[in-house]
Amino acid sequence: MILPSTATLKDVAARAGVSLKTASRVLNEHPSVAPETRAAVLAAIDALRYTPDQAARSLRAGVDRCVGVLVDSIGDVFFAELAAAVERRLDEHGYTCLVVSSNRDRDREVAVAQSFVARRCAGMIVAPLDENSLATAALRGTPVVFVDRPGGVAGAVSVVVDDVALSRRATEHLIDHGHSRIALLSDTPAMGTTRLRHEGYRQAMAARGLPVDEELVCSDVPQAADVPPAVTRMLALADPPTAIISTNSRLSLGLIPVLHQFRRTDIAVISYGDFQLAGSLSPAITVIDHSAAAIGEAAVAALLPLMRGGTPPAGGVLHVPCRLIPRGSGELSPVSSTSIGES
Repeated sequence: MILPSTATLKDVAARAGVSLKTASRVLNEHPSVAPETRAAVLAAIDALRYTPDQAARSLRAGVDRCVGVLVDSIGDVFFAELAAAVERRLDEHGYTCLVVSSNRDRDREVAVAQSFVARRCAGMIVAPLDENSLATAALRGTPVVFVDRPGGVAGAVSVVVDDVALSRRATEHLIDHGHSRIALLSDTPAMGTTRLRHEGYRQAMAARGLPVDEELVCSDVPQAADVPPAVTRMLALADPPTAIISTNSRLSLGLIPVLHQFRRTDIAVISYGDFQLAGSLSPAITVIDHSAAAIGEAAVAALLPLMRGGTPPAGGVLHVPCRLIPRGSGELSPVSSTSIGES
């Protein structure tokens, strides 16, 4: 009897009634294997508890069954969720992943990407600083998928959302509920996604004939800890905002406690990106469902065929659909500062 811990691929092939070559093709997810043959081999693998020798497979293939994942910061709630989705999907296909933070440092970004190549990663998923990211990196043909922001590497795929349209949608939603004093709380516009979200906001205001008060555009709020002074300054204005758009979930996690602290939950809020307990607050937070998990899953789906030698889709850009989820905070009517003073 073959012990599960010592089973080899030859044993798997024998149990499944196929050749060693066919069993190997199933293990490497070769597309030319018939579904019933694939099912028989997978059943044999499960029955024998066969575990592939990853080191030997890497030597034969010339690459490791590991994918390098490079994000801004693993401590960021959006990228933590994205990395978790990537890891989950890769695991389903027999790959592991190595997650590293770039900390938005260009030199580190290139160095980490080249370290992925040096360790023979089968591919990489990268949240680039901009379209020129990795332009100087020696990638040696390693398949690359960019996430959240488009990249400029030839043969790569970029998995993004339509930031301009989504930001415009959020702004229009608030205007439709009577708001004209709409504040924008954001990271630096030096980041491509933030710049596009600013553009969508300004487009919506202009289309409705509403002026943008630059006092309400806070574009230097990188972290949740920077939100309180920015909001405090806006609320002290002679004509404060009646609505606020937070351009990422990280800032939303700083904004909501501040509004509760000031007892200003009458201010309408839309968060670009959902977050835990957003639907449980009072009022519940209206969000643009900018799903990190959906982007991560789409990135893996785009990377798998590239790692098998496939070609990228025409245009090289895949858009992940998003929607606005009305929950209450984005549907509040404006309350004037005079009314607040009288209450």
